[in-house]
Amino acid sequence: MSPGNGGYPVARFTVWLRTAIQAVSVPLLVTVASPFACAAERTEHFDKDPGWEGHNHRATSPAPRLVRQDFGYSRTTHAGGAEGEIGGLITPAAEPAYYAAKIPAATFDQPLSASGTLACNDRPFHVLVGFFNADTLNEWRTPNSIALRLAGRGEVVYAYVEYATARWRAGGDSPQAFPTVANPKSRRLELKGFATKGAVHRWSLRYDPRANEGHGAITATIDGDRAVCDLAAEHRQDGAQFNRFGLLNVMKSADTGGEIWLDDVSVNGQNYDFSEDPRWDERNNRRSYDSALVRPRFDFGFSATQLAGGEGRGELGGLIFRGDCRYADRMAWYADRLSELTLEKPLVASGKVCLRRAVTDSGVLLGFFNSRESTDINPSQEFGLPRSFFGISTDAPSREGFYFAPVYRLRGDGRSEHAAAGLPHILPDRKTHDWTFAYAPGTGDRDGRMTVTLDRESVTIPVPKTHKTDGTRFDRFGIITTWIDGNSQTIYFDDATYTFRQD
Repeated sequence: MSPGNGGYPVARFTVWLRTAIQAVSVPLLVTVASPFACAAERTEHFDKDPGWEGHNHRATSPAPRLVRQDFGYSRTTHAGGAEGEIGGLITPAAEPAYYAAKIPAATFDQPLSASGTLACNDRPFHVLVGFFNADTLNEWRTPNSIALRLAGRGEVVYAYVEYATARWRAGGDSPQAFPTVANPKSRRLELKGFATKGAVHRWSLRYDPRANEGHGAITATIDGDRAVCDLAAEHRQDGAQFNRFGLLNVMKSADTGGEIWLDDVSVNGQNYDFSEDPRWDERNNRRSYDSALVRPRFDFGFSATQLAGGEGRGELGGLIFRGDCRYADRMAWYADRLSELTLEKPLVASGKVCLRRAVTDSGVLLGFFNSRESTDINPSQEFGLPRSFFGISTDAPSREGFYFAPVYRLRGDGRSEHAAAGLPHILPDRKTHDWTFAYAPGTGDRDGRMTVTLDRESVTIPVPKTHKTDGTRFDRFGIITTWIDGNSQTIYFDDATYTFRQD
């Protein structure tokens, strides 16, 4: 993998001839000589509905879900001690909801600490207890956060330590879970669960910027058990800013909520016994509403919006979950019909993009695919990319946030292989970007190359010459879901130019 554009200019040498009759929706195209000869390109500005084909991209199921948030200060005693505590019903949802104390602005350079007691009921739930930034709440993993994540599962609640930087790169999850225990029945190690149903536990959360050789570390305890999460050196360099401590919902698709209660809380040395209402800052914490953002209710295609930076209204995109190739109603696509394309000749594409929101374990695929092979219903869960796909992915491990990366999978076993270093990152910060994609097949004994550029960041990966003769065919260009399920992204594309015919 090497930086730069690989020597393949992506300037387009096409002349568009439009008729004066507005009713004609397809521009005439003349292709002239270029380094990508034998390829004709089409440009779609989405200034009106292009009439592309799709499957399940405007899903009607699952049905919208009632989201209820009902937490804050209470005169109850679930978490022990005298009358007065904070908590209540907290529900995972795309919309942020919190009840939190304002704290002086802090970064990864300052120590942070919190402790107290907690109790929860036996309904399934997912909630964060920790430090965050109320001004940057945008999905999960929550940027600018250090938290104890609690996942209620019936009679037990599992606990994890996690953090996310200002650039959405995260650490934590299973390796930083609380100690595992041996299950005598399965003879396997399993996560330790802490009792629900009113049991009261003492907890603490501390961040030390000097630990871990100066990179910083988070230590959490529940009762006598301890978990430690070291910050990665590059994550410490990303930075983070915190201005709240408290209860925050996990911002994913709408799900089941449960009750959690905190008492006798100390935040950076300030004690709260909640004998009186502390009047902490609150947002959406006493609210009920219906949400259509339910996994995996796809909602993408042509949109009469202007979010990706195009010249006029109209673009491609929306709410896109990962797909699941085991079920027809859990995959989706929306694309333009092409003449049959192969890897024997060049492929190019370009346009504008804006990532509005993105949840960890999510990804969107844009590129060339096969309307039959890429949408095949099958039991395979060994690889996330559909067969016969050639294009761009916005997926990435949580430690990296979100890539804008070249990826492919052929009809056979051929697929892209590259390390993480050097891949462009796209942030769900609602900013617009220019992007390009270029594939040049190798000649003779030389391998081909596939290059993706996002603004000024580029990466090139090899495409072995044997992959060119695999027999893979593409007949669509557009958005298609993955083959392994997961969470959602809200993303928009505009001013798309792409190969549609190889002469």
